[in-house]
Amino acid sequence: MVRRVSRRIADLEELAVQLRRFAAERDWEAFHTPKNLASALIVEAAELLEHFQWLTLEQSQNLPPAARDEVAREIADVLIYLTRLSDQLGIDPLEAVADKMAFNAQKYPVPGQQ
Repeated sequence: MVRRVSRRIADLEELAVQLRRFAAERDWEAFHTPKNLASALIVEAAELLEHFQWLTLEQSQNLPPAARDEVAREIADVLIYLTRLSDQLGIDPLEAVADKMAFNAQKYPVPGQQ
C-alpha cells in the first residue's frame, strides 16, 4: 500500500476544521446531521470490529501489514465521523473525555484508596 500523508493534523480542532471544509466543498452538510453521523459512526465501528471478529488474542495483537493498514483506515473513519458529530453538536471531545475520566475515577476508585 502506498501511503499518501500530506502532513500530520495537529489536533482535533484542526481536524474538525478540515472535515468541515471537506464536507462544504462537496455540499454534504445537509447529510451530516447528528443522526446520520451517529449512524455512520456505528457502521464504521462495526467495520473496524469485523477485522478482529474471529482472531485469537495473539492474532489480534500481531496483525499482518495489509490487515493493519485496513484497520488504520477503519480507525480513521471512526475518528472522522466522531469528530464531525462532535462538531455538529458543539461538543469538545477532549473536554468530554476529561469529564468522563473524572466521573469514572469517582465511580471506580483505585482499590485500597477509597
